[in-house]
Amino acid sequence: MWDPEAGALSFEGLQRRAAARSRSAAALAVRLPAYYVAFDILQVDCHELLHIPYCDRRTLLQDLVADHALTAPWTLCPMTTDLTTAREWLQSWTDVSGVEGIVVKGQDQRYLPGSRGWTKIRRRDTTEAVVGAVTGSPARPQLLVLGRHDQAGRLRAVGRTVPLRPDQALHVAEHLAPAERGHPWTGVKFAASWGSRDVLDAILVRPDLVAEVSADRAVDRRGVFRHPLRFKRLRLDVTVEDVPGFGAGPAAAAG
Repeated sequence: MWDPEAGALSFEGLQRRAAARSRSAAALAVRLPAYYVAFDILQVDCHELLHIPYCDRRTLLQDLVADHALTAPWTLCPMTTDLTTAREWLQSWTDVSGVEGIVVKGQDQRYLPGSRGWTKIRRRDTTEAVVGAVTGSPARPQLLVLGRHDQAGRLRAVGRTVPLRPDQALHVAEHLAPAERGHPWTGVKFAASWGSRDVLDAILVRPDLVAEVSADRAVDRRGVFRHPLRFKRLRLDVTVEDVPGFGAGPAAAAG
């Protein structure tokens, strides 16, 4: 789903289109145009293709697109067997917000329903965020809830980390301080995951620590990370003012 206003792919827009009723569907279709990107084919003329190798299915898919002279919004997903090209795609194409990475498939692989037979390689960037809360306890943090400041100076939640390793938790605990009165997240509830209604049992801490994290390219239009972040280290050499602003996504790391 392409969002012309944001100039980026929009997973949220796709969800809105899928849930739209007849009254709003037409207006959304104009504002949020959708493209059908085909990467595999499982049936042709009522003949099932699950048992044939992927390379043969790909040839059939390419022939189908060519025979019908399909053009946008019908689109054939690019494919390559060249490792150098794949690496270039992973670096350059993921600069488009919403493109997370590439998928690797075996040329001789049959299609196995319900089986994870493909490998998704996501581009990951190193960036920073402010530690505003933890789960567990400040003495034994389990994961970090991270934020960034918006243009008005308010600390806005942008995501959470995966569970910390024991050595990471011990190091972070040495630098955490209890939240003081007037913490910007007082009364705020944090979703257990992006789009989830489950709530984290989080404890607020003083928001003066900067964490360096590894993030993939799945970011919503507000700048909130859709997938958990991987904690790398504390940045004790920088301050919260050095952290990218809210909405920056996986911007480059500070200094």
